[in-house]
Amino acid sequence: MYKVTFGTNKLKMIRHSLLFAFGLTAFGVFSQKATDHSCSSVKSKHALAKSATLTPQQIAQTERYDVHFYALDIEMDNLTTYVAGTGEIHGKSKEALDSVWFELFRTFTISEIRLNGTPVTYNRQASAIKVPVNIPAGTSFAIAVDYNGTPPTAATNPLGGAGMSNATSPSWGNRVTWSLSEPFSAYEWWPCKQSLRDKADSVSIKVTVPSTCKAGSNGVLENVVNVGNGKSRYEWKHRHPIDYYLISVAVAEYIEYNVYANPAGAPAPILIQNFIYNNPGTLPNFQADIDETADFLEYFSEIYGLYPFHDEKYGHCMAPLSGGMEHQTMTTQGFFENTLTAHELAHQWWGDHVTCASWADIWVNEGFASYSEYLMLAEMYPGQQNADMNSRHQNIMSQPGGSVWVQDSLNENAIFSGRLTYNKGAAIVHTMRFIMNNDTLFFQALRNYQNNFADSVAVGTDVQHALEEVSSIDFAPVFEQWYYGEGFPTYSAAWNVIGNDLHLKVTHTASVPSVTPVFTNPLEIRFSRTGAADTIIRFSIDANTSVFILPNSGNIAGITSIDPNNWIINRTGSIQHDTNLNLLGLEEAVSEMTAKIYPNPTEGAVTIELPEAGNYTLKVFDTKGRFMFEKQFNQHTSVDLGEFSNGLYMIQIESANGSQKIRRILRK
Repeated sequence: MYKVTFGTNKLKMIRHSLLFAFGLTAFGVFSQKATDHSCSSVKSKHALAKSATLTPQQIAQTERYDVHFYALDIEMDNLTTYVAGTGEIHGKSKEALDSVWFELFRTFTISEIRLNGTPVTYNRQASAIKVPVNIPAGTSFAIAVDYNGTPPTAATNPLGGAGMSNATSPSWGNRVTWSLSEPFSAYEWWPCKQSLRDKADSVSIKVTVPSTCKAGSNGVLENVVNVGNGKSRYEWKHRHPIDYYLISVAVAEYIEYNVYANPAGAPAPILIQNFIYNNPGTLPNFQADIDETADFLEYFSEIYGLYPFHDEKYGHCMAPLSGGMEHQTMTTQGFFENTLTAHELAHQWWGDHVTCASWADIWVNEGFASYSEYLMLAEMYPGQQNADMNSRHQNIMSQPGGSVWVQDSLNENAIFSGRLTYNKGAAIVHTMRFIMNNDTLFFQALRNYQNNFADSVAVGTDVQHALEEVSSIDFAPVFEQWYYGEGFPTYSAAWNVIGNDLHLKVTHTASVPSVTPVFTNPLEIRFSRTGAADTIIRFSIDANTSVFILPNSGNIAGITSIDPNNWIINRTGSIQHDTNLNLLGLEEAVSEMTAKIYPNPTEGAVTIELPEAGNYTLKVFDTKGRFMFEKQFNQHTSVDLGEFSNGLYMIQIESANGSQKIRRILRK
């Protein structure tokens, strides 16, 4: 089988008008008429609304300073969720401050708050803490909070209650206490500012636990200190910018199992540090799957850029989850299998290194992490990626609508929709790659994006701009239709062969036409050929009805499939051999206007005669969609194609008020 590309045109006309598009080997006239991922199932158990935590006015108060450093020195065990210790917020004022606001769940006992080491008074309004201060603009400060208590459960905080959990693994019998703060539950176990756009520059986490346990967290394990009384303190330090919800702890009776990755460009092997249940059957059961993490890290470093935390580590802490959570440098994961492990690792680029700037743009995190599963399968399990994408498409189309962009960004069910955020999010990345039609440029755009927004936050349109910067393609319609829009197309096709030319009409209907009536993207169609291998031809679809003529198309015998490589979320309607389909001399009259246009075919000059005098505009386009020239005339005129190469051309005649219009295909 060989592949033919029908290139994307750059001619743009107003939406809901009649559109024209042309390709390298064909001519088209277009007229327009109006499975939950396990990662998502884990996260969807979390808080419904940040508005239940702080009022908008209180949130505004927290934005008057920037966080630079968090320090936690807490005591925990693996049998309860009880937390006791000190949390520090180091910040810098953006303006003169008379107060500093932050969050800590209302049921925690606060024994003391200190500003720069000095005890201070404070006001508490539910979970909002206000510390009166007198801090000039541009001044650094540190607030330390001594606190203790039991984090909320779903019963005590129905809008959250999952910041800290304790449970026993149903498979292995090990008991674990672990945090999971995404999207709004960090304040349920430590004092913090929950703002996506305000990453801390670094974090120190010290966790004192029973000496039979280990405590996993972010960054580098710098010390394990025996503090006596049968307890040990695990001291972690992470020296990279980090968002509040990616700070984590996990405590259990673990054993440590380490492997190393060696991606190209890394100055040293990268530690993959794994805290696995201290159970004789657990590591042997998962060891081969854990070892694959090194292969995944090396591959993602190749396509996305070097693992962003290569100077520290990557790793896993086991906890009885139904999936995983991408805590920065040390994912919390319930089990190990290739797609889950690849997904959470990919988050280190897509979500941790570059984080969504708002929960409305969670696709920046989850869409690309989900698509990374597909890429991993294609690279390491060739063939399995096809079933992966097909399964996603089927899940997406189980309902007609829904947007990848999250309109209600305070609703966790919308944020972590398996069908939309994860599956459609991954599928539209796949479509964008297809539209780019150049993997070298596509992955260069993704690496550029990682570099441009390193250690920061981004929105969906930042991805759009990254794709546009390396290509000549306008991705605005793609984002309008597939990211902000809703639904998917159902394609139908009718074809005929006249002489040696293929005549093709492609139509599509949209599943939610009131929101997204048309999908303008390339589309591949597979044709069977008499006595030869099948041919895949790529067409530019710019309207609900698109017609094409492929001159000298040879021995086309029929259409075997639409979108055979599953690049587009779509259904197939009808495929018909229409022996009456003849697109040569195609004419559309908006009113009763007719014209004599001759000779056609022509050796050069073409005469145009209209039945009535008037003010008319004639435009000519070549077969690559380029505008050639235009002229105004009254009733009679001529066009000389003598200097143009042989092929197909289109002329458009339009009356001054636009009420009458003719289009005609010419052959030279």
